[in-house]
Amino acid sequence: MHYTKMHGAGNSFILLENLHGELQGEDFHSLALRLCDKKTGPGADGLIVVVPARDADYGMLFYNADGSLGEMCGNGARCIARYGVEHGLARDAERVRVLATAGLVTARRVSEEQYEIRLNDPSVAEPARIACVNGEEIPCAYVELGDPGIPHAVVELDESAFDDLDALRERGRALRHAAVFPRGANISFVAPLSPTRLRAITFERGVEDFTLACGTGAGAIAVARCLAGKLPGGTLEIEMPGGRLSVRLRQEGERICDVYLTGPTAIVETGDFSVI
Repeated sequence: MHYTKMHGAGNSFILLENLHGELQGEDFHSLALRLCDKKTGPGADGLIVVVPARDADYGMLFYNADGSLGEMCGNGARCIARYGVEHGLARDAERVRVLATAGLVTARRVSEEQYEIRLNDPSVAEPARIACVNGEEIPCAYVELGDPGIPHAVVELDESAFDDLDALRERGRALRHAAVFPRGANISFVAPLSPTRLRAITFERGVEDFTLACGTGAGAIAVARCLAGKLPGGTLEIEMPGGRLSVRLRQEGERICDVYLTGPTAIVETGDFSVI
């Protein structure tokens, strides 16, 4: 079976095609565990299976490294958009249509490596939710993108907190399972650098660790800043460990919509593996 490994700002994925039943009968949960583990496969943060879709160019099934099915993945969607354009699956590079579990995602090619996607509109957007962890009350914003929504919590910190990533990782691990998040949550820690730029790192559920970048996390961060009245002009630059992501959105009264994510994509390697 042929695979392509890609990454978006360091967030890495194994891409497989199942457009014609190539993986019929395959257990995607087990396949994700096998391929995403560097000991038994190429290693990645997640597995993306390209599948047929009605009313779209193609669909994507996204599996986290722990084998769990995810609703959507922003960096993964940008990668699969480039894959579709370069493999002739997309009808129009200016309007790639990909159906994810969380809903339809549209994308466009900005340059050979830069792709922009329209993230799903937030179905839940709460400016303040309190998470209780180890006797501490931690205020955060809570955002779900799409329906079913991808759960994200955004916690603002001073930039000095990034000096001790081990301590921050333990805090993220505890928050990820906090009772206030019934389905768990991706935890993004952010430190504002200016009104339109901040530093961020995300502890992702399913990966159970920090990743170099989180696309839907970037979208959730921008929504949270907008909810707090801290996003003049509706555009935000986010510095993540793997690179810079840009988010722009629109607000209509209390409604936030048209959330667009732009960032780099890269092809790491291609190869073959046995499905036995």
